[in-house]
Amino acid sequence: MTEATANPALHALNTRRSMKFLRAPAPKPDELAQILQAAMSAPDHGALRPWRFVRIQGEAIGRFADAALDAVKRSGDPRMTPEKEKSVRAWMAEVPLFLALAAKIDHNSKVREQEQVLAAGAAVMNILNATHMLGYGAFWSTGLGTYVEEVQEILGLDPLEYRFLGYLAIGTPACAVPPANRPDFRDFLTEWTGAEAAVK
Repeated sequence: MTEATANPALHALNTRRSMKFLRAPAPKPDELAQILQAAMSAPDHGALRPWRFVRIQGEAIGRFADAALDAVKRSGDPRMTPEKEKSVRAWMAEVPLFLALAAKIDHNSKVREQEQVLAAGAAVMNILNATHMLGYGAFWSTGLGTYVEEVQEILGLDPLEYRFLGYLAIGTPACAVPPANRPDFRDFLTEWTGAEAAVK
């Protein structure tokens, strides 16, 4: 038995995977509070707390689908065909909870914008892990007009202040999901010893 399977926390981290097809129930209010509180532990240069989340649930999901899809079509995105729109609407109708994700950029800070966005991304990863640890599924999507400014504005996120990062769909997995085939970390690791630099 490896350490990753012997340690429950590491096992949870190593078994998390994206789950697109979700259904009710969503996390209960106290569970969602725990999930969102986990985001507050993300690394955050300058303690700027750049992460922002907009909760969309219940009847608001249908209203948001109408507004966002109309905005995407007005943007001229050729990928939003009638068939694609039908598919997106059907998917959204099953998901019980969406969180829109954004980084609020402090343009006056000495902390670079890239680092502020990374901090928000780390907060989202904490949400994904906490959701999985509580037995729910989640899917990070940028497919619903994330790069259309009108969609961002519909959510109250001024493009001059925020970098929109997409959505988390959260709920109960609608079907069994096989374990993901993860690569070996060694394929992505090199070691720098300084020996070559010392020779020069």
